[in-house]
Amino acid sequence: MEKIVDVAQYVYKYYLKETDEKIDEMKLHKLLYFVQRESYALLGKPMFNEDFEGWIHGPVSKEVRSCYDKDHGMVCNTHSLSEDDAYIARNVIEEYGHYDSWYLRNLSHEEISWKNSRIGLGPEQPGNRIIDKKDIEVDSRKVRPFDSTWGMFYDEFEDEEV
Repeated sequence: MEKIVDVAQYVYKYYLKETDEKIDEMKLHKLLYFVQRESYALLGKPMFNEDFEGWIHGPVSKEVRSCYDKDHGMVCNTHSLSEDDAYIARNVIEEYGHYDSWYLRNLSHEEISWKNSRIGLGPEQPGNRIIDKKDIEVDSRKVRPFDSTWGMFYDEFEDEEV
């Protein structure tokens, strides 16, 4: 299983390579949430074990927050991802990376997992409840892996024995 800071560094570097722009922190957190959700959709399990909290502007990882530097990416020690996990992260960036941070924030506000973490809190009231991974798994059910590029993921493994 990956560490969230490793996934964050991969997303940071891949986004920079593809866009020639540094990713802002809000966008990074939202893309990481979508990476986790897509991992559930494609593999039926989380990519990383660390949690998100339900903050005002969507899911946030405290681990990523403590290691993020807008100029250098993750300043904590990081490691490379498995090829399968890197593939999922790249596809999330290709699907959602062209949206601005506020659009991704609004998308994350449609997620059951974020909504459940905010029960009883007003729209501008700070919160730090853990987003339940079971709720992220529920959110993943609306992802259709055979739409767009996700179908290619399964094609790669078509000939393998199950």
